[in-house]
Amino acid sequence: MSEAVIRTATASSGSPGLLASLDPLLRDWLPRQRWFAGKGRPITGFSLVAATELLPARAGLGLHHLLVRAHQPLALGAPPHPGDCYQLFIGVREALPPRLAPALIGHVDEGPLAGHTVYEALHDARPAELLLEAIRTQARIGGLRFERDPHQEIRDGLVPRLTTAEQSNSSIVFGDTFILKLLRRVLPGVNPDLELPLALAREGCPRVPAPTGWLRAELSGDPYVLGVLQPFVQGASDGWELALRELSKGEDFSTEARALGRATAEVHTALARALPTVTLGHAQLHLLVDGMTERLEAATQAVPALRPYAPALHSAFTALADLAAEGRTWTAQRVHGDLHLGQCLRSAAGQWSLIDFEGEPSKPLAERRMPQPPARDIAGMLRSFDYAALSADPPDPGWAETCRAAYCSGYAEVSGVDPRTDPVLLRACETDKAIYEVVYEARHRPDWMAVPMAAIERYATSDLI
Repeated sequence: MSEAVIRTATASSGSPGLLASLDPLLRDWLPRQRWFAGKGRPITGFSLVAATELLPARAGLGLHHLLVRAHQPLALGAPPHPGDCYQLFIGVREALPPRLAPALIGHVDEGPLAGHTVYEALHDARPAELLLEAIRTQARIGGLRFERDPHQEIRDGLVPRLTTAEQSNSSIVFGDTFILKLLRRVLPGVNPDLELPLALAREGCPRVPAPTGWLRAELSGDPYVLGVLQPFVQGASDGWELALRELSKGEDFSTEARALGRATAEVHTALARALPTVTLGHAQLHLLVDGMTERLEAATQAVPALRPYAPALHSAFTALADLAAEGRTWTAQRVHGDLHLGQCLRSAAGQWSLIDFEGEPSKPLAERRMPQPPARDIAGMLRSFDYAALSADPPDPGWAETCRAAYCSGYAEVSGVDPRTDPVLLRACETDKAIYEVVYEARHRPDWMAVPMAAIERYATSDLI
């Protein structure tokens, strides 16, 4: 895709009727996407936040970049909410070739695209190539800003492919050289998925691929991060898939778990150097514990199966508050925010990398950027080992315990602090994470509910995790 083609693209935010013509198609298509956050609630309407025509349809292939707010009824008692904003890439053709049939959104009957077929453009090579070329040339199209690190080379001619892994965003791999992660549910503000990898790159931390380029927008004075391009770790194994594979063969995973603990500690150490840390005393811990308690109360309303365990689970949080009341303090810093095996890659050479610093998508952006005890990340990884072991056939809790111990030992080798020496904090963080998992599975994967519920029962009947 040439630079000249990119520079002829125009903003089309004033296109009346574009969203209206897509409305009935999007109401059917959007809830079926893995990354749609409002499942289980009807869509009552859409509003257009921004629209940019990246490729004119008269060329035989059109591409519209849309930021669309989906309006849905709120749960009883929920605070007012304007609706989630989604980033869409709408391809336009007269007819879809068979290879693009899975990307179909629908046929437009009226409006500026009448008579055309629209589809998810990220499945198509030409629109994907345009996005990479726009980053390479640092294009500015309407309100979109394609930017890059000038010290990293981006070759043209890299063949794109959309990844098929289920995730809350969409990713395109370019020639096994780069991976472009496009955020789907977007929020105004500084996004940690770009902020933290850039900070780690400045620190020279090799455990996180340094951003090569990114896509931003400035709307009504608010910054939006829409995508991040990073080097692709060729031949890497996903940590979750690798763990399940070794587990199914009865192979020991403790060496990898220990190495992963060291990698996590290296990232935490670099983040503590790069960004401010804070001390959590009684007042700050009170807020932290209140948040955990509120999430427990909301979870018991959403998932009745949790209610018999609620008093015992709550004790994990009050025990932490009691330590704070006695004068105990903790250090908080920026952390990954949603660490688990699926957020880790092991290269062919055996080196572990951490990816996806977006944090838990369900949390507000400001909350994701707050300093947290490193135990938050550690608890997420320990829960992930437990998840893998309990999802195996047959379940193997002993495998999880071995991995958990090895991971903590590896973390201590780099940080000098073994997470197990602070069992009250670790127990509270693991309990909080397991509660989140129960709610997630109840909403998205009911067949998996038994995995976190087994942990809930164990946490509620034991003194320490």
